Amino acid sequence: MKDACLSSIESYFICKCIGETIDGLRDGLCRFSGPSRAALIYALDPDEPMKICDPQNLLHGHEPKFKELFLDTEDWRSYRVSEGNKRKFGHMRPLQNLGLAGLISFGGRSGPVFYQMWFTEHHPDMCCTHITERWLEHAAWRFSHDVANGEELYTGISGSFLSEYATHAVRDYLIDVMNVELGWDTELRIFPILEAVLGISRTPEEGQHPWGELLFVEPKALDRLCWIARFPPLEQPRLENYKHVRKLLLTVEGSERKLVSDGQAILGVASGSPSAFCLAAEFFGRYGFLKVHEERICSFSDGSFRSTTYRAKLVQVEEALLEADLDPNEGSELFKIVSSLVHHAEINRFGCTIVLDLNPEPIQLSGQTLAEPLDLQRPENLELAQAMAKVDGALHVGQDLKLHGFACLLDGRSYAGEDRSRGARFNSALRFTAERANILVVVVSSDRPVSIIQEGVDVSALCAWKPHASSLASPRTLESWISRMNGN
Repeated sequence: MKDACLSSIESYFICKCIGETIDGLRDGLCRFSGPSRAALIYALDPDEPMKICDPQNLLHGHEPKFKELFLDTEDWRSYRVSEGNKRKFGHMRPLQNLGLAGLISFGGRSGPVFYQMWFTEHHPDMCCTHITERWLEHAAWRFSHDVANGEELYTGISGSFLSEYATHAVRDYLIDVMNVELGWDTELRIFPILEAVLGISRTPEEGQHPWGELLFVEPKALDRLCWIARFPPLEQPRLENYKHVRKLLLTVEGSERKLVSDGQAILGVASGSPSAFCLAAEFFGRYGFLKVHEERICSFSDGSFRSTTYRAKLVQVEEALLEADLDPNEGSELFKIVSSLVHHAEINRFGCTIVLDLNPEPIQLSGQTLAEPLDLQRPENLELAQAMAKVDGALHVGQDLKLHGFACLLDGRSYAGEDRSRGARFNSALRFTAERANILVVVVSSDRPVSIIQEGVDVSALCAWKPHASSLASPRTLESWISRMNGN
């Protein structure tokens, strides 16, 4: 069918380039950020129509914006590439982010590809979007490179590069920041630092994973630190000696002190941070975070870098409260209360269950009731509720912003949607909510993501798309795609 858009000779080659690149990009982002989709809009030449490859409907809902930008106007064609540069891919002119809600994008213009814009999802629990943007930037470079080489020199390795790009994406972002703040002349080498961070995180000491902060400082800025103790030059442990560094982290565990490195060795212990660029690794047992100027840019665990904050965003809870018959201010306060209880459990690594009762009159639950419900808007009562969450059973929170009971038992009949791979806390919540209306149950596990359960369904685990190989989906003209999405 011709509305699929690519004609004859270039069709197979371009489809292959795009399909393998999207597959690799998506595979890598799924491991970095959780289930992720990827999409591309592009035009190889300024005189051809804009095309789209969106195999999993990532861009659905943004049709009006695309129509406005690429069909209702010809402004996007105004840039021209000289004939001598059409086969060159060594220069790419970045394009302005389209600013589409819920999406991260990066685009550029180059000789081989006149216009391209890559997209993926903006997950609500990401530390930041910078590293994912570098990932999309590399996808744009790879696509431009492949098109420039042509079918004769096509290697088919772009997807593999993007699939394993996590550490490179972190490094690329850090290099960008360093070049701006320190210039090109710096002694910090990022790849060895990142390798050391992952190595130290995997090194237990007496069965315990590392806790504490390790600061990497440009040698020229070391004098700006507030030193507590320094090691003699000949006795400074090498950074690649992970076991030794892990032992030294015990000296800063549970304190404001920081272990300091120049990227090659451990220099001593200090407090504070220099005003110049510095990279910090925060270790929290089985996971940790990389920080630049106190901003967390990514996390790490199990020997890999990830985008997650390791704190649930509770999007489904927020949506349920917006849909409920509540005063907006009360709904906002209720969300803050639930978030505080969940995050306290996450930080302190214990499991708990919170029953969010949105009925006008709270239902009766078996458990430890209270003579007078606790007003959770008062900080001391919220702190007590956080402690009560450690007791076996569920907290019972009403829409009146009060705690009506704790250590509550959630009963219910056997339910077809149960998951035997999950524990009693999760399956009890499924049974309980399957038989009751206006009830939302938040299940926090000590070693798994937070689950939001409503009407017998784990709404936090719902997925609106099915993964499949992108090479099965051919690019289309943007005009035909918009028409199809609008049912025309």
